[in-house]
Amino acid sequence: MAVSTEERRIVTVLFADIAGSTALGEQLDPEEMRRLLARYYAIARETVESHGGTVEKFIGDAVMAVFGLPTAHGDDPDRAVAAAIAIRDGIRMDHQLGGRLTIRFGVSTGEVVANRDQSAGDFLITGDATNVAARLQQAAEPWAILASDRTVRAANNFDFSDEMEIRARGKVRAGGVRAVIGPRKAKAHRRVRAPLVMRFMTVEGKLNGEKVVEFLRRLQHKP
Repeated sequence: MAVSTEERRIVTVLFADIAGSTALGEQLDPEEMRRLLARYYAIARETVESHGGTVEKFIGDAVMAVFGLPTAHGDDPDRAVAAAIAIRDGIRMDHQLGGRLTIRFGVSTGEVVANRDQSAGDFLITGDATNVAARLQQAAEPWAILASDRTVRAANNFDFSDEMEIRARGKVRAGGVRAVIGPRKAKAHRRVRAPLVMRFMTVEGKLNGEKVVEFLRRLQHKP
């Protein structure tokens, strides 16, 4: 008999979907469309799992992935954003999909209730984070990755655009939605030069014994 357990968790949800899939399906033979989708799913699953996430389900031509279940990491928002970028790059560079599929993404962090079937190892999550991620994906431009305010505040390794206002299902949503720009660039640190005396006593960055002795003698004989 299957045993189900429920628990509340903070997770980051990633939604990816094909933009213009209806028109694409009308242009392609069903068998060719199936092959493209299979390749797209494979790239998405491999990428999500390599970043520590889990593909929760495939919905038509959409992929829903969760970071923080079943295993939580301290950087799940970063992992989800990195996975979205990697999926986008992987599809663009893939010889079978490049130039044929266009993807858009939504990423949202929040509390969910996870109902897990321990016998099968499957789980179903419900919560606003899943709805927000789906709506962000629907509002995103092709190839864009939109992130919720909580994801933006929690992701430390990426730069984001200014806040934007989006419209999804007839509703305007503000509240800190931003587009992912890319990995955060490390700030350059200004080089601090050592004082002249220290530079005099060093050779290739190391103290020179003879010059230290000479400097001390000068101090002793200094009037």
